[in-house]
Amino acid sequence: MHTFLYVKCNFFVHSHCADSSDSPSPPLSFPTFTMDRPLLRQMSASGCCSYSTLKAWLPILSWLPRYKLKWLQMDLLAGITVGLTTVPQALAYAEVAGLPVQYGLYSAFMGGFIYTLLGTSKDVTLGPTAIMSLLCFSVVGGQPHRAVLLTLLCGLIQAVMALLRLGFLLDFISFPVIKGFTCAAAVTIGFGQVKNILGLKDVPHQFFLEVYYTFYKIPEARIGDVVLGLLCLAVLVMLMFMKMGLGSEDVPPCSRLARKLVWAVATMRNALVVVAASLVAFSWDAYGHHVFTITGKTSQGLPPFRPPPTSDTMANGTVVSFGEIVEDFGGGLAVIPIMGLLESIAIAKAFASQNDYRIDANQELLAIGVTNIMGSFVSAYPVTGSFGRTAVNSQTGVCSPAGGIVTSVIVLLSLEFLMPVFYYIPKACLAAVIICAVAPMVDYHVVANMWRIRKLDLLPFVVTFLMSFWQVQYGIIAGVAVSGAMLLYNMARPQIKVSDHGVLVMELSSGLSFPATEHLSHIIHTQALQVSLPRSVVLDCHHVSVIDYTVISELRDLLRQFKLRDVQLVFSRLQPSVLEVLLAADLQGLRHTDSVEAALQMESENLLND
Repeated sequence: MHTFLYVKCNFFVHSHCADSSDSPSPPLSFPTFTMDRPLLRQMSASGCCSYSTLKAWLPILSWLPRYKLKWLQMDLLAGITVGLTTVPQALAYAEVAGLPVQYGLYSAFMGGFIYTLLGTSKDVTLGPTAIMSLLCFSVVGGQPHRAVLLTLLCGLIQAVMALLRLGFLLDFISFPVIKGFTCAAAVTIGFGQVKNILGLKDVPHQFFLEVYYTFYKIPEARIGDVVLGLLCLAVLVMLMFMKMGLGSEDVPPCSRLARKLVWAVATMRNALVVVAASLVAFSWDAYGHHVFTITGKTSQGLPPFRPPPTSDTMANGTVVSFGEIVEDFGGGLAVIPIMGLLESIAIAKAFASQNDYRIDANQELLAIGVTNIMGSFVSAYPVTGSFGRTAVNSQTGVCSPAGGIVTSVIVLLSLEFLMPVFYYIPKACLAAVIICAVAPMVDYHVVANMWRIRKLDLLPFVVTFLMSFWQVQYGIIAGVAVSGAMLLYNMARPQIKVSDHGVLVMELSSGLSFPATEHLSHIIHTQALQVSLPRSVVLDCHHVSVIDYTVISELRDLLRQFKLRDVQLVFSRLQPSVLEVLLAADLQGLRHTDSVEAALQMESENLLND
């Protein structure tokens, strides 16, 4: 007996990678495929070791056999460009996480290798981000050993979610909650770097205390840090606007060359500014003038490959067990994996739509989970997809996930050979890089849009935004709770349109589930049964697709009440699945029609007969 397996593949080819003569333009996408759950069950039944099954778990097997030499040029260019962006950002984000700067680089290289094997988007780059760094700091408080253990646990949670196909749970986090969190995170991260721009020390990390002591200590600001920090900010902003102001590519050859030069400089602005600031700091330090607050000594070389620690030792020698550490993580152990998945999948979907290809959300979960699991063995803290670096990757013309390998190699080379140079990186310069990276996350337009479209959506946004300044994870939990309460309220209080045709016609505007039964019963009693002259009711159920035992019990009672008052309750436009349940329940006096008109005619005939 032969078993035939059908896998639907989507291949999209763009002319850019077929002809790489032009640089930044919309890049080529690579082949991806999507599978339904029945297909996965069929595959497991037909043999879990088949080549098709292997391709399902290793998307690289779908695009690597078709890899073209012309793609290599674009992947190398994109990988190098993203690598030069990744290194300074990774160093800066480690500061946000409260960890030594080398931990940013430890977290930046594993994603490139793993995502090449498991990822379904050619554009996405995994690594440290501002939001994940802030979340990590809020949970572990800048303790490296705990950050690494947190990475392992987050990776395991994400991988289990992928294997159990639980990606749908992310759908319960609404857009206002995400926007409220990202806006608050941007404000928290951005203001948290003001102290480094000013060269202030011993400023608390709790947001409200940080605001107070930053202003309180302004007289202690170091002139060197202030001047350098503001100069770096000005240069970064100028280069960012220059890149945004680049016109169309349809220009004369000489202008096209100038445009490419400006684009390259502006894209690598973070690396250029960090190198220039480090040279300035080194020059002053060489002459004995310590006018800048510098990063200081860092660990040189690649991190050892070893399992993450499962216990921790406090400064006084007290050993903290694994269980106690997990207990200390608290809600952060749920928030960080979910926010990491949300951020990365949102980015992957955005660029997949932009570049005309599809991703597999559950495969993305697996890629992020495995990246964090393997990253914990090289002392990484939790990572996710980076919007900024993914945008650079896409704009540079990457043709496949292999560009991530080039980026990871650049990070590894930096760890091996450039760590002594990082000693002289001014903290004010890294602060400027972070502020420019998070500033676009403050999306004030979304507030105006929500006010105009649906004002009630501002409630979870505002709750998340304000609570995030107290504790980031509490902000997300509070926002999700408010959104959930609004969702449950809508389920429990569906709109019921009532019209009078001699007989009351009640149309349910949404489904009928057990939380809504009391509301429906109240409307029917107040408008049909408890009036001076009880009236018959036609219940239009064409929006009802599911019905449960609680609803059946309430309907049985309603039918009895209608019979006692010698009036009728008629169901119209029932879905076949709902009608099957009602018939199986053997309700006394059940009457149903295929249309509202038929129900009205039936009642009219009954009145005439009476």
